Amino acid sequence: MSLYTQLAQLKGKAVALLFPLHCLGCGREGDFFCDSCRHALPRLLPPLCAKCGRPLVQDERCPACQKWHLEISGICSPFLFEGVMRQAILQFKYHNFKALALPLAQLLAEYLAAKPLPAENIVPVPLHPRRLRGRGYNQSALLAWELGKLTNLTVVEDTLLRLRDTPAQVKAPSAEIRRNNVAGVFACRDRKLEGKQILLIDDVCTTGATLDSCAIALNRAGASSVWGL
Repeated sequence: MSLYTQLAQLKGKAVALLFPLHCLGCGREGDFFCDSCRHALPRLLPPLCAKCGRPLVQDERCPACQKWHLEISGICSPFLFEGVMRQAILQFKYHNFKALALPLAQLLAEYLAAKPLPAENIVPVPLHPRRLRGRGYNQSALLAWELGKLTNLTVVEDTLLRLRDTPAQVKAPSAEIRRNNVAGVFACRDRKLEGKQILLIDDVCTTGATLDSCAIALNRAGASSVWGL
């Protein structure tokens, strides 16, 4: 266990004495995810698409990845966006529940420990400045920084930029529209990540369009590989 993890746990215990935490699933006092609800989180299980990580019925790639060429090296998602995990992400993303960044990052760190991905730097999917001002924080960046502390990987947040404020992807009715929404939306301001293996962090992946658009920008800036998590 890293020093940061030990300090984070001590800090969490001190805060919990004053403001007891309650499980998002069952309401039990003690943590955001009690042991029972943590083990019951809806995990993504094989067979999965080798490219975008979505569940498969047959073949090695899903129909969408057979139709669309993704530049990203691959996308891995530990959990399905449902149940307690969906509730946690929505609270974290839209209701200023920034304290969830650490427990969610711990789940990502556990996943990486079991299924390592090639990574030298962590890069969060950026928000447009207008969206950042409105929300007050970038939830993907909070995840990235906590994950960086847990894995000792360097977080780089000042290279990948979002050039346009696009409509929320969740509102797009089709995968094709989602891809068109984010085509050419991202760019790198420099070549700081040239030759680097990048772990790209986002909170939710539906079609992989946003992550792939980020990967295109990072590849053009010389990244050696880009994996989405």
